[in-house]
Amino acid sequence: MAEVSPLEEERRYPSTIGGAFYLAILALAAVGIGFVWSGDWRLGVRLLASGLCAASALRLVLPSRDAGMLAVRHRLTDCLILAGMGAALFFLVQTIPDQTP
Repeated sequence: MAEVSPLEEERRYPSTIGGAFYLAILALAAVGIGFVWSGDWRLGVRLLASGLCAASALRLVLPSRDAGMLAVRHRLTDCLILAGMGAALFFLVQTIPDQTP
């Protein structure tokens, strides 16, 4: 039997770069939820939407083995879902009228 060289062996540990980006997106989402909770819902939802769009862009440019937790499904599926949700949130923030009494 031929032995597998270390270069051909599949990585079994999480990627540092993908994990760092995932944590940054998660932090942005937490800040957005904090703004929503404090009363400035438009800014909070914009932050959530920008986090989703950033996650979509990162998923598109990072290789699957470096994407970490951003890689859930196929690359195109992940990008379309994340960008679609981000765009929908941006659209809703812009189209919902102010209802100040």
